[in-house]
Amino acid sequence: MSFSQRPRLLAISDIHGHDEGLQLLLDAAGYKAGQDRLVLLGDYVNEEPESWETLTTIKRLTDQGAVALPGNTDLAVAAGGGAPTRLLPLMAWLKSLPPYWIEDDYLFVHAGIRPGVPLDRQPLRDLTEIREAFWKEKVEVPYTVVFGHTPTYKLGAETGQIWYDSGRIGIDTGAKHGQRLTLLDVEERRSYSCSTSPLNLYRDIRTDFVYNLGR
Repeated sequence: MSFSQRPRLLAISDIHGHDEGLQLLLDAAGYKAGQDRLVLLGDYVNEEPESWETLTTIKRLTDQGAVALPGNTDLAVAAGGGAPTRLLPLMAWLKSLPPYWIEDDYLFVHAGIRPGVPLDRQPLRDLTEIREAFWKEKVEVPYTVVFGHTPTYKLGAETGQIWYDSGRIGIDTGAKHGQRLTLLDVEERRSYSCSTSPLNLYRDIRTDFVYNLGR
C-alpha cells in the first residue's frame, strides 16, 4: 500500500474533560471510524468528577476502532475511588489500557520514555509521568515518539502550538491551561485545533500545516 493510500493516522492527547472540543476536532478532520486510525494518548479527565463523563466518549471511540492509552490523571482517578456506579466499569477499563502503542514508524505514549531502558521494561510510571528526563535527553529508539503530558509551551513552543525535536513530537497544546486542544494528522502534518479558553471555548477552530516534523 502506498503512503497516499494508507489510512490516516490521527493522534490527540490531554483532553482533560473537553469532550465537546474533541468531537468538534474529529468533525473538522472528517474522522471516519473504522477507516482512519486514531490514537488517544491519555489524560482524558481531570480530578474533578464533572469531567469523568468524557470517558464514555473515549470508550465509544475505542469500540469503533480507536486506540486509547492511559494518562497519569486517568490512572489516579481510577485508583482513587469515588466514581458513580455507572462509571465503575470505565475505571476498571482505564487500568487495562496498553501503556504505549506502535503504529508505522511512530511510538505513541502519554508522557515519554526513559532513555536507555528497553521499551518492554519501561515502568508504567515513567510512561505516564516522565518529563525532563525524556525531552531533555537524547532518546535512541527506531521510532518518532509522539507524546503529551507536558504542555508544549513548557518545551519552548509558541502557546497552543505543537512542539517537535529530533525524533519527538509533543502534542499537549495546553487544553487544561485554557490554551488549545489539538488533533494531529501525523503523516500528513496537518493539525486541527480549537481554543479552550473560557472566554472563547471551542471556538477559533484552526487547520494548520505543521512543517519540519522529522521522523
